[in-house]
Formats: sequence, structure tokens, C-alpha cells
Amino acid sequence: FPELPSLRGGKPQLRLGSSANNAVDGKDPAVTDNGLYIVDVFFDTPIADAPKAAAELKGLCGVFEHGLFCGMTTSVIIAGKDGISQKP
Repeated sequence: FPELPSLRGGKPQLRLGSSANNAVDGKDPAVTDNGLYIVDVFFDTPIADAPKAAAELKGLCGVFEHGLFCGMTTSVIIAGKDGISQKP
């Protein structure tokens, strides 16, 4: 993971507990229906080039899928501490 330039600064963390939510709700690793572990990556700043990051992740041995939905939408709705916004 550290060798992926597009994900520099990301902090990978093995998800613990249920795979059905993003909350740590157990001490054992979260496992998908297919028996795979989930690794969440946390960033202090936005990913600069999400399509490049998606391609690099898919090319990484051991990665089955990622949660970057590049090229699949025309806009994104963002909910955060400052309210809700929409970006094209």
C-alpha cells in the first residue's frame, strides 16, 4: 500500500466488528460474505486523483474491490459537520 503514489498519506486500518456498518463494534476483523477482510483507508486531505487511486488499488495483489465509484455518477452528495452539499 505505501508504494501507491495516489494514496500517499492514507492510513489503512483493518475494520473490526460487523462488515455491515462502518463502526467498530467488535474485536475481531470484519469479514464479508465471501470471507474477505475489509481495510478502510483514512485521509487528512481529499484524494487528489480518485480514478488513478482506483486503478492502482485494483492492480494491487490481494485487493478484490474498492469503494471509489469513479465514472459511475454525475454528482455526489456530501453530508458533514458543515451540512449537506452537492458537487457535480
